[in-house]
Amino acid sequence: MRWLIPIVLYVLVEIYAYQAVRTVSKNPIVQIGYLVLSLLILGYVIYTFANYDRSIGPTKYSLRASGLLLLSFVPKLILVLFMFGEDIIRLCIAGYNYLTNTFFDGNATQYLPDRRKFISQIALGIAAIPFAGLLHGIFRGKYNFKVISHVLYYDDLPAAFDGFKITQISDIHSGSFDDPSKIEYAVDLINEQEADLLLFTGDIVNTMAKEMDDWIDTFKRLKKPQYGKYSVLGNHDYGEYVTWGSEEEKEANFQAIKDIHTKIDFNLLLNDSAFVEKEGERIAVVGVENWGHNFKKAGDLTKASEKVTKEDFKILLSHDPSHWEYEVKEHEDHYHLTLSGHTHGFQFGIEIPGFVRWSPVQYVYKQWAGMYNEMGRYLNVNRGFGFHAFPGRVGIWPEITVIELRKGVQPS
Repeated sequence: MRWLIPIVLYVLVEIYAYQAVRTVSKNPIVQIGYLVLSLLILGYVIYTFANYDRSIGPTKYSLRASGLLLLSFVPKLILVLFMFGEDIIRLCIAGYNYLTNTFFDGNATQYLPDRRKFISQIALGIAAIPFAGLLHGIFRGKYNFKVISHVLYYDDLPAAFDGFKITQISDIHSGSFDDPSKIEYAVDLINEQEADLLLFTGDIVNTMAKEMDDWIDTFKRLKKPQYGKYSVLGNHDYGEYVTWGSEEEKEANFQAIKDIHTKIDFNLLLNDSAFVEKEGERIAVVGVENWGHNFKKAGDLTKASEKVTKEDFKILLSHDPSHWEYEVKEHEDHYHLTLSGHTHGFQFGIEIPGFVRWSPVQYVYKQWAGMYNEMGRYLNVNRGFGFHAFPGRVGIWPEITVIELRKGVQPS
């Protein structure tokens, strides 16, 4: 029964979409071709997800199926809006014709008017826009890496760290990669930033530690900056989205994921902290395990901060930005800068600086992408390095964040 409503909705969408195709083209080859293609895509998606193995988790095949489903279904939703809207008008006209014929001796022979071809043409033309966007996102957008830079000013930044540069990456999701050359390019792009400190904020895999096996050598090429490489875990790193044969098997995978960080020369902070020292002064890097308002709460900020004082300048690594909203931003110990990821910006949205900034994920997360500032405390939500669930990115590109710390007051 739980599938009944989605199936009914899907069938209705297909019927409306087919009406648009049939109105535009009377050619039976076009009409039959459309139906065959739709059935093939639907069949592939059903087959793939019917055979989804909960003991393995997401694979390239399930990613491909979700991509095909969205590529096929989203443009058809646009068609439904136009065709359903036209139907409302047609019904109104039919009602008017019926009443006119009944009460005023009209001569209407057809109460319901035919569909208008130009409406279907407009609908198909507009539906082509999300289709093209999704297509671009699958083949180009998911590897369209962008370097996004920020300069942050603090009165209490230790003087030795004026001009200190941090590079942040997040959400690698190595199990989704399908193009080694693009990942090599991204690693080179990170190295080109010549940061003083490199920080990674979680989700190195989708689920399984073995997803990273083919990428260890690639990510070992990330240069170790003068002041080190630090990392934390994300919600996907705990192996909680698959079915395990035993707790021992799950724990072995979790340990293997933690070991990956060592293999690629990152210092994994598990509710712990480390000091970065320069010219006799220091800042603290505090790393919590995953803490999400709607996800796993393994993070312990108190434990992670045992070594630091209220006066220390603190950079907090916390995978889920909801942690900042619910616990960090008003914390009495004053965490100057929090670095998160997790949302991916939904891998879908519109960002035109100064004009439009929208993604469906904003209805779930108050802070979902980019830099936020409240009470002089900053949060950066990295849009993610990799991708997950949908094998593409539309309008929300993979991000490498570069943050420069400056001592003083933000220029007006």
